[in-house]
Amino acid sequence: MNSPILTDARLELIAAARHFYQQGWMVGTAGNLSTRLPDGSFWITASGKSKGELALGDFVRIYPDGRVELTADDSKPSAETAIHQVIYNLFPEAVSCYHVHSVEANLVSCFAPGDVLPLPALEMLKGLGVWEENPNCVMPVFANHLQVKLIADEIKERFSVTPPQVPALLIRNHGVTVWATSPIDARNYIELVEYIFRYMVAGHRIGIM
Repeated sequence: MNSPILTDARLELIAAARHFYQQGWMVGTAGNLSTRLPDGSFWITASGKSKGELALGDFVRIYPDGRVELTADDSKPSAETAIHQVIYNLFPEAVSCYHVHSVEANLVSCFAPGDVLPLPALEMLKGLGVWEENPNCVMPVFANHLQVKLIADEIKERFSVTPPQVPALLIRNHGVTVWATSPIDARNYIELVEYIFRYMVAGHRIGIM
């Protein structure tokens, strides 16, 4: 009997990061990706690594109790690890959490006068789980703080009372974060929300948004 082939969860993160880097959504060392393992721990991109050139050693493992697994080169986890931890605690079904920095995400965050961004009733919303005709859908928007824990605390506080309509959130002038039940779905969600953002920016430019 053949033994099962074990696939390292980090390989999908490497592929997704390279794809997002090529789209211009993870320039320099910006952005962070994580995926959760069966024991509740998760791999997250290390701080200060180019997302277009990640290797297996460019990730840090975080355990449910917050313990950080030491790496050979003493890499530090992403500065936004606290946000990933909150997402995984709030949504037990979530397996992956992806955060990218695109120009469009930052622009549309400025379209929201309050703490939500109204989304156009596009077909793409079905890919995010919104199966309604002409849905009235919004994406939560959070203020950006230098101390990431403050952002994580606000996400926890708000989502504990008002769950989001879509598995995504915006941090103003910072970027978008999505979460999903698989790495493939998380990658698709990033592509879908970025399509919606590009539509909104284009619509704003020609005066239909």
